[in-house]
Order: sequence, then C-alpha cells, then structure tokens
Amino acid sequence: MNVPTNNPAALPTDEVAEIDLAWLAAALGAQASSVTALKVGTGQMGQSWRLTIDWADPNCSLPRTLVAKMAGGDPATRTLIADGYRNEFLFYTAIQSSVSVKSPKCWYATITEDNTSFVLLLDDLAPAIPGVQVNGVSFEEALIAVRNLAGLHGPRWADQTLLELDGIALPSPEGADFHSQILAGAIPIFVEHFASFLGPEDEATIATVPPRLVEWITARLDRFTLIHGDYRPDNLMFMPDGSDVTTLDWQTLGLGLAGRDIGYFLATSMAPATRRSHEHELVSAYYETLLSYGVDDMTFDECFEDYRLGVAQGPLITILGSVYATAEPSAESDAMFAAMITRSCAAIRDLDPFSLL
Repeated sequence: MNVPTNNPAALPTDEVAEIDLAWLAAALGAQASSVTALKVGTGQMGQSWRLTIDWADPNCSLPRTLVAKMAGGDPATRTLIADGYRNEFLFYTAIQSSVSVKSPKCWYATITEDNTSFVLLLDDLAPAIPGVQVNGVSFEEALIAVRNLAGLHGPRWADQTLLELDGIALPSPEGADFHSQILAGAIPIFVEHFASFLGPEDEATIATVPPRLVEWITARLDRFTLIHGDYRPDNLMFMPDGSDVTTLDWQTLGLGLAGRDIGYFLATSMAPATRRSHEHELVSAYYETLLSYGVDDMTFDECFEDYRLGVAQGPLITILGSVYATAEPSAESDAMFAAMITRSCAAIRDLDPFSLL
C-alpha cells in the first residue's frame, strides 16, 4: 500500500491544534465536520494524540478515530534525534508493506526536510493496551511477541536490496566507534542519576560495554536484517485477551544482527529468574517462526548464540535513551529505565555475550 505523503496543505506541525479540518481534508481527501484531540501515551521522544473525527459524509469509509504521532520536546535539541524521526517515517512509507510484523496502518505521513518535525496518522489500536516496562511480560506475552518479532526479521533476512534504502545502512566500524564514545560519555551521568537503583555488580557490568562495542556492533553481519532496536513492552500493544500484539515506535529502526532485538527484548522485559526459566523455549519459538519465512542459513544453536550476543543491546539503548530523552525525567521514567538496566545487566552476567566475539 502506498502511504500518502507530504501534501503541501498538510505539512508537519508540533501543535495538534493545527491538525484541523482543512489539514485533515488535505491529508486524507475527505471533509470532516469536527475533530477533537486527546493526548495518549508517554513517549520519551515524541507525542501522540487520539483524534476523534466526525466525517461530513456519514458513509465515509475512513476511521472515526486515528492516532496522530508527532515530534516532541525542545525543538532546539531535535537535531540529536532527527534520525529517529526519519527512521519512523521510512518504516511506514517504504518498509511496512514488505514485512509481516504487526504494526498500525499508516493513513498519512509528512516530515520536514531536516527531519525535526513530522506527523503520522495511524490506526487507533483500541482496545489493545500498551505493555508496561516496569511490570515486564509474562511467558505467554513473550511468546506472542517473539513470534511477531520474527515477522520483522524473517521476510527480508539478508536482503541486499535493503542496502539501497536512503537513511539506513549496515553498521560500520566508524559509526560503532562513535556510539562507543557517546555511550562512554553518557555512563557517568546515568550512573549518578540511577545510583540508588544500581548495585556494584551493575556498575561493573555497564563498564564492560563501551570497550567491546565496536566489535559487538559489527559482528556476524552476514546474517543482517531489519531490526527494531527498541523492541520492549512499552512499544507493544497487547489485545486484552492475549490473542495478538502490535509493534509501535520505529525510531530506532536499522540494519544489524537480529539477535540484538530478541536479546534486548527478553533481557529487558522479563524478571531474570523468569527469563532464565523460559529463554530456550522462547528463542526456539522465535527460530521456528524464522524458518517459516524461509530463513535457512542458521542453526538453532547459532540463533541462541545470536540471542546471547544481543543482550548487550540493553545497556546501549537504556543509557542513551535515558540521558538523551527529550522528555523531562520523572519517577515513572526512572522506574522504567531502572528496570531495563538491572535486568539487562543480569542477562549480560548470565549469558556472557562478549565471550562470543
């Protein structure tokens, strides 16, 4: 499906009030008689609003509710996260139709040339409810989620045409070195802020990551695919009956080792004891789903090794996400990041990813 994009009469905005009747008509090609907006979600890098729309034509086939996702935070610091906004736009306009991971339908997308302001009009996923990072996921929720994740990785596994997309590329040693330096600089700020949550063993584990990051990011790229980069409960919407899950927030989209996604998900989203009890079964379910998409160049043992390697994604995303988030810190965000870092540090100690390099 081709997503309508960048209509000059429906330009990007940071103000939901500007998504008015004229803006909607230009974006969606239908007249509305009224629109109201209610803020939803607690995004760290953006804002989301549920739009309730009365269409002038009672037979209009467009949804009565949509979610408008927009940039958020201080415009002066947006250049730091502009690539994330570009990635999300890229997913919905150039990638979504070629993968099987469940994600909301995009009805319209627009972004500025410098990628610092955007609007996506997405399906309202109600009655699905978001996961809660602090609570983590049950085994049953994790099982649905890892099979869904395989629907991102499998369809375009080692697909060379991905290298032709503007804006995303395979990790390079130079880019990995940049991330290593940024992470090393962010760690003291993070550790100081979260000192009350961290044990000495966690601080020691965190310190092991920057020196190995270049080698880790560039490892095993013969099995590259699309990776979400931040696949965790807060970015997933679960149906109340547990029948399905939908993936949100594609700002960390990239190319890399698939194990980074499943390692990050299980390491940050399950209590360590629960993860230890179920990780083989969950990785097996993920692997079997990959096979159903035609992935045939990896054994289960290799898949499990990639999962072990991937758990190092936890400190990378958690620390950078906390230190560079555009939203102001809160008790809720502190609890979220604390759960992520302590769980992922436990996974690194359990699974020893850097021994695989």
